[in-house]
Amino acid sequence: MPASFVIREYVRPKYACASCQQGVVQAALPARPIEKGRPGPGLLAHVVASKYADHLPLYRLEQIFERHGVQITRRTLSEWNGAVADLLEPIVRAMHREQVCQSPWIQCDDTTLDVQDPSRAPEIRTGHLWVYRGELGDVVYDFTWSRNRDGPLKMLANYSGYLQVDAAPAYEDVFAQHPEIIEVGCMAHARRYFKEAMPTAAVSCAQVLAIIGQLYGIERAANDKHLDAPARQRLRQEQARPILEGLHAYLNEQQAMALPKSPLGAAIGYALRNWVALTPYTEDGRLKIDNNGAEQALRPIVLGRENYLFAGSEAAAHRTAILCSLVQTCKHLQINPFVYLRDVIERVSTHPARLALELTPREWTRLRKAPASKAAA
Repeated sequence: MPASFVIREYVRPKYACASCQQGVVQAALPARPIEKGRPGPGLLAHVVASKYADHLPLYRLEQIFERHGVQITRRTLSEWNGAVADLLEPIVRAMHREQVCQSPWIQCDDTTLDVQDPSRAPEIRTGHLWVYRGELGDVVYDFTWSRNRDGPLKMLANYSGYLQVDAAPAYEDVFAQHPEIIEVGCMAHARRYFKEAMPTAAVSCAQVLAIIGQLYGIERAANDKHLDAPARQRLRQEQARPILEGLHAYLNEQQAMALPKSPLGAAIGYALRNWVALTPYTEDGRLKIDNNGAEQALRPIVLGRENYLFAGSEAAAHRTAILCSLVQTCKHLQINPFVYLRDVIERVSTHPARLALELTPREWTRLRKAPASKAAA
């Protein structure tokens, strides 16, 4: 049975007193997600999930709806997406403030996003979508035009803890202005440089890749044993630390023989310049060896922009960041995005603003499980 659309008609008779003939009463309409809007929460949740979870551009969604005998233009669908983003923005702000920025570590990365801007030539400008991922899987996206310090400085203004990044210049001022934020590097980025240099220096690069492979083998063993943070820290100190010391000595030895501008020289230079940031993961079992979590959170953005190509305006880019924050957090926490959005869109307009945190995906799941646990008990 294919999906179907349902039209709800609310019949609200007007009543007046036949005796006194004073006043007319009529039942109020139920609260609606969009004031004076026609779509219900289920349709809005379907539109948002289709675009940001399933990466369907709106023109395809328009065609799908038309096959069901419902004509909704892509412009209307776009306006609905914007209205939902505005409605859910307080939830994302609460998630960023109370969950991501309370995490002991944050992974950060960025990717490009084309944005339509008719006021300039050329009309398509390239902006940047940043991701901030916390320890428990909460992710928040942010849009900026430039890949400079302004975005991270704003998003991390009240943060204290570890920040795992790829050594891009945009983060330098973050660490300079906020000594309470500790830099953690990405071993996967260091490994990538040596992988790319293999055709020109096979022996040296193969040796480095083999050593890095041993470090990842330790991480796999820790994951297989489901070690907690203290046990993982002890394992890294006992096994990974000596390997890192050997790697550092080998890189210094190879640097004396490699041309600085060669692929191998560039790979060694990146690793040694960021060596202080590449090793803190051995000091805290909660940390990751690489920044792959943030990169994985950007993959849906890359896949989506291949389909819908660009955002229609700067406001649309900011709204994309809001909706992606909720949809991708749901996916990371293994929550059905449609079920979550369907429930939250229906309730958010009457939910107290001071309790917005309760509607974040993680808290929403916890509060739904609490009554079920009590009933089972």
